[in-house]
Amino acid sequence: MSLHTRPAALSPLGEPDALAAFRLDGEGERLAMLRQLQDAGAAVQLSSEGGAHLGATLWTVDASRRRLSFSADADEPALDALLAATELTAVAYLDAVKLQFDVDDAVLVHGSGGCTLQTGLPTVLYRFQRRDAYRVRTPERGGPTATLRHPALPDMTLALRVLDVSIGGCALLLPADVPPLAPGSEIAGVRLALDADTRFETRLTLQHVSALHGSAQGLRLGCEFHALSGAAARTLQRYIDLTQKRRRLLSLD
Repeated sequence: MSLHTRPAALSPLGEPDALAAFRLDGEGERLAMLRQLQDAGAAVQLSSEGGAHLGATLWTVDASRRRLSFSADADEPALDALLAATELTAVAYLDAVKLQFDVDDAVLVHGSGGCTLQTGLPTVLYRFQRRDAYRVRTPERGGPTATLRHPALPDMTLALRVLDVSIGGCALLLPADVPPLAPGSEIAGVRLALDADTRFETRLTLQHVSALHGSAQGLRLGCEFHALSGAAARTLQRYIDLTQKRRRLLSLD
């Protein structure tokens, strides 16, 4: 299953380098971060400029040959588009850190143990701290829901469980039997019902899609709020504050 993650927009050529603070300039730093990504077995999203996506894991980091090897399935429909792309971006998450880097010279290598996608070692790697807005988990039973129309299937209305929420966005649970949503999708008219007193309508941008670990079945949709009214923002902040206080009290019991 491909895990879709939308790459961050980087500064166009010729503009001031606003992302210099997030860039790992030393090769030793980049290699250490890539090896950490390899050891964690974290999902890596490879994306082309044409919109093709492939979920993979980083298998090897070969500093001497300046090559990376990713898991690959020769039957993956997006593979040909990725191999033909002139620009290829990799995005992955390590806990609260988002990594993004460009890779080139992608080739599919066949071996006795299967296929690997080999690329050049990146010369630039960005390390972003994920948003610092306080994020609260919601109750597993009878918890908050988001009601929306599937952006690719407007006749399909979804009521998705809200996994967690912050003042800037939320994470939704997409069941395994529901058609996937594409990163970058704009979803208008989303109705959130967090509790009896916290209900509002907003517009969402789907930022990234990742697999859920453990027994839960489905995908985690990381969404950003847009067009949140002042009243909705105040209501949401009150919900977050109250939930945070309840969790602190429970931890003291």
